[in-house]
Amino acid sequence: MIQKDFIPKEYTGQLEEADFGWQSPSNIALIKYWGKKEIQIPANPSISFTLDNCHTKTWVQVSAKSQTENEFSFEILLDGAAKPDFAPKIETFFKRVQPYLPFVNAYHFKIRTTNSFPHSSGIASSASGMSALALCFMSMENTLIPDMDQEFFFKKASFLSRLGSGSACRSIEGPLMVFGQHQDISQSSNLYGVKYTGELHDNFKKYQDTVLLVDVGEKKVSSSVGHDLVNGHPFASARFEQAHKNLSELLVILKNGDLEAFVKVVESEALVLHAIMMSSQPYYLLLRPNTLRIIEKIWEYRANSSSNLCFTLDAGANVHLLYPEAEKESVLQFIKNELVVYCKNEQYICDQIGFGAKKL
Repeated sequence: MIQKDFIPKEYTGQLEEADFGWQSPSNIALIKYWGKKEIQIPANPSISFTLDNCHTKTWVQVSAKSQTENEFSFEILLDGAAKPDFAPKIETFFKRVQPYLPFVNAYHFKIRTTNSFPHSSGIASSASGMSALALCFMSMENTLIPDMDQEFFFKKASFLSRLGSGSACRSIEGPLMVFGQHQDISQSSNLYGVKYTGELHDNFKKYQDTVLLVDVGEKKVSSSVGHDLVNGHPFASARFEQAHKNLSELLVILKNGDLEAFVKVVESEALVLHAIMMSSQPYYLLLRPNTLRIIEKIWEYRANSSSNLCFTLDAGANVHLLYPEAEKESVLQFIKNELVVYCKNEQYICDQIGFGAKKL
């Protein structure tokens, strides 16, 4: 599909005062994308595990505008408290989605949102938050187009999510989502995420993700700024080529269940992501000393056992531990014995792969 396919031709229903709600998960990329073209178009494809316990719940209450001015009218609350600092990002989102949701400047929207994890904890709250908001808007549009096809509903929700946060388009479904065109995935697109429909080996079903919270707080360099710094990066073209190659390798691994190969690809991708940051101009560092201590402990643990535990990283200091469900008991014991000391206030979050958003 192309962009104009998401522009509605005609509304046949009516949008009355109502409250729409969705719960949408975060996700963790296995093959990373870093670098964007205009309006959230990825510089390379990515694939991610959809999470389950780490999610955002968002409700949007729709009401008639008190005035008829051609401006967006909304308020946003996080955990019941007004969050005016969220307004600029939401305003940008409204501007981007207006051509595809022409009703957005005709109403007042009260947006209430809550996360199942600490905000600014390094878990992708923009992914879960923007996808939940996009799904609420799609429920609104569904009242205006009552015969909307469900497949189109979720595809457009992913398309709209991308306009708020690139990674958000991978949070609509699960357990694996692909974002960005790739030669081995016929339905892949730069405009929205698509569900991985290839064969998935039993080794990767019920996969676990425990998030070690090393550093809780706002990042010193935002992901938006980080993506922009890839423009003109001397290693950029080689990195984009590498991502395509690694995704092809990972597709084979997901089918054959080779856990050792999975570890190598996923950990390499995490480290390359941060290598690009550290070699940008200006260069910057999001890893913390305890991030590196945890990585070294994981390598030591794996060398001394038959474990398939591995790590991955987002654009921050926190560490995602990925491992098969069969290793859950032993890995959690390892965390308690050796890793929790490196976590901020000994905080970590246990999660697992999930299957996408849920209507509230």
